Amino acid sequence: MIYFKRCGSGLMALRTAAFIGFKAAWRHRRSAGVIQGFQTSFVSRLAKVRKPSQDDPVWLRVASDTARELKAPEGVADEILKKLRNRKEFTILATVKQEPLNSGVILSVHHAEQRFLELESSGHRNEIRLRYRTESQQPHTDIFPYTLADGRWHKVSVALSASHVLLHVDCNRIYEKVVEPPSMDLPEDTSIWLGQRNSAHGFFKGVMQDVELLVMPQGYISQCPDLNRTCPTCNDFHGLVQKIMELQDILAKTSSKLSKAEEKMNGLDRCYCERTCNVKGLLYREDESWTDGCKNCTCSNGTALCQPISCSPPLCPPDSAPAYVTGRCCQECQPMCTFRKRVYMVGERQALRESSGKCSLFECRDRTMRRVAPPTCPELNCAETDQLALADRCCSICRGHDFCAEGHNCMENSDCVSLEAGPSCRCRDGFRALRDDEAYCEDIDECAEGRHYCRENTACVNTPGSFMCVCSTGYIRIDDYSCTEHNECDSGQHACDENALCFNTVGGHSCSCKPGYTGNGTLCKALCEGLCQNGGTCVSPDTCICQAGFTGKRCDTDIDECSSGFVECDSRAVCVNLPGWYHCECRDGYHDNGMFSANGESCEDIDECGTGRNSCTNDTVCFNLEGGYDCRCPHGKNCTGDCIHDNRVKHNGQIWVLESDRCSVCSCQTGLVMCRRMVCDCENPTVDLFCCPECDPRLSSQCLHQNGLLAYSTGASWVESCQQCQCLQGEVDCWPLSCPPVDCDFTVVPEGECCPRCVADPCQADTIRNDITRTCTDEHGLVRFSGSSWIKRGTECTLCQCKNGHVCCSVDPMCL
Repeated sequence: MIYFKRCGSGLMALRTAAFIGFKAAWRHRRSAGVIQGFQTSFVSRLAKVRKPSQDDPVWLRVASDTARELKAPEGVADEILKKLRNRKEFTILATVKQEPLNSGVILSVHHAEQRFLELESSGHRNEIRLRYRTESQQPHTDIFPYTLADGRWHKVSVALSASHVLLHVDCNRIYEKVVEPPSMDLPEDTSIWLGQRNSAHGFFKGVMQDVELLVMPQGYISQCPDLNRTCPTCNDFHGLVQKIMELQDILAKTSSKLSKAEEKMNGLDRCYCERTCNVKGLLYREDESWTDGCKNCTCSNGTALCQPISCSPPLCPPDSAPAYVTGRCCQECQPMCTFRKRVYMVGERQALRESSGKCSLFECRDRTMRRVAPPTCPELNCAETDQLALADRCCSICRGHDFCAEGHNCMENSDCVSLEAGPSCRCRDGFRALRDDEAYCEDIDECAEGRHYCRENTACVNTPGSFMCVCSTGYIRIDDYSCTEHNECDSGQHACDENALCFNTVGGHSCSCKPGYTGNGTLCKALCEGLCQNGGTCVSPDTCICQAGFTGKRCDTDIDECSSGFVECDSRAVCVNLPGWYHCECRDGYHDNGMFSANGESCEDIDECGTGRNSCTNDTVCFNLEGGYDCRCPHGKNCTGDCIHDNRVKHNGQIWVLESDRCSVCSCQTGLVMCRRMVCDCENPTVDLFCCPECDPRLSSQCLHQNGLLAYSTGASWVESCQQCQCLQGEVDCWPLSCPPVDCDFTVVPEGECCPRCVADPCQADTIRNDITRTCTDEHGLVRFSGSSWIKRGTECTLCQCKNGHVCCSVDPMCL
């Protein structure tokens, strides 16, 4: 039977058939951003409630032997998901009465194994868990230590606003913290469940009513109107920052377009609607011709086409003769001088040596040999037999004199060579002379002229002054001129993984992983039967390398660092073993001073007397001791030795069971309250299975591993998917694996591991501790906040991100 009440014209009650023999009511409010789905309640198989009346909110009664599957109908779920999709602000509200020690889900929005939004209360660990996926598509769990499963009614509100989360219980603010922003990129077939994660896990036991999902800022005000909104939400601030980042992107794109426009405008004065040629820094128009050394060139369709200049012998008058002029290719008529029946061109010199040793120097000027003053001759540092007298100078020189250093007229692709009597030009190898003195030379195209030595399986490619023989695809070089078929497998020039087999093929090769490995051949990973657990790496077939803190063939055994003697904690602390690591926890009577040292040195004594955390009665005096306290009777006074516990007097020697925990036994001993957990003796047939679940032999109390292949007895623990799981009376409760603290700006969770590690390279980090004061400058010169991202200029698939002053760019393969 379903009961629901009408709550105004804005509410619509939808009655739908449930899946396992019972019905559920679903109400959906169509209003500004409010999703009031699942405003329903159900009673678990053990809960006793009064008969509902017409004035109650929706109630649902479940038979004790009925399995349940309370899932949103497809049409209702689609409407809720539509309002929730891509939102950054929402609130989960619920009024619940949960059975003690029950661990159950209040509301779950998930797709397959991806939990996009889930609120869970664990009575085993006395905590509230909020699970969601971050913007980086990583699973995330926030844990709030609070006992909700105490058999009492509570109003619960969890409000998310961008990176800000608030927990209210009974209209009291319990926790407020900064978290990673959630991602509500919900797939189409996402399902919504109430009171369970799915049909097999996370069953909530107790009574639930008024479960609401509000898509609005600070939705807890709907549950607690007295908590009025006074400040902007974190999402408001994030929205402002996002708008600033969007404006930065618009400014960057506009600046880029403006810069390109300016470049085009600056080039308009060189643009004649035609393709031009740029040669040696000079710009030539289409069909424009020019002379480059001994070549005539023409600009054709943006390419300079050059041909050698053909020189005709000049016809010179009797007082001149043909000669080369600096900067000209062909010979021109130049004035000449006649001296002692010899002809000299302008600038040429002749030395006349007399028998007395006197030397006169003459130079051809204005068609007349004129005497010039000879220079002062330097002292020679060579033997007389190596001294030479030249016809054009009075000073002798040493054999091997560098005439080229004195100046020469050798031009393109021509080198100056010092001969015995003067300098001369010689074309470089692979070039031919364009005139007889070899001052100008051009490249020889050996490939076009057939003057090469390339053999089969090669292609001739001309290069300045030479040529090269390029091997055809799939062939390897034998020498400079010939190639043979390339066996990449034998030469090691292949891309196969070290754990793959290489097979040579014509023009290439193929790769195949070796037995015991899997992959495409270029990347092969070892196969380990049963997989390596707890972040272990399969390095070879059936061989795992375990992460620190684990051992065993499959890395399934935690190393107890405390019992193995690897750890030595301070005397004020006790070693507590955790999956994969450990920590030193302050002993009873001590607390940490805030320094949180690894070995417990930061533990200091608690003054129970000064803080009132003692059980001494009024007739005794409290004395603080190291790690505890003592209730002392004043001299001459007869004290009872009674204790104060939970504001009640307990007589000396009295033993009682805690009301809040029937598994703990306490006693009063001379003013001091001593409590301990019940000792479990599984051999005792009357053992309390509630307090000693590990002694429960019933199959109904066992739990299945998430893979469905392993069974665990009640009380057993294991690690799965970076969660610590425990079986208690047939129910599996999982919580995030505890990780050692890391104190650094950049962290990464390596593949196959669960806990973050510090890295020096910010571009390798998947989590950063953003500092908005450490900005970046992008390629446009714009300042970017840490955490902002943008598309790199000139690309479509390169995404850049500012990480505390470091610019990290990567190519999105899905974009290519």
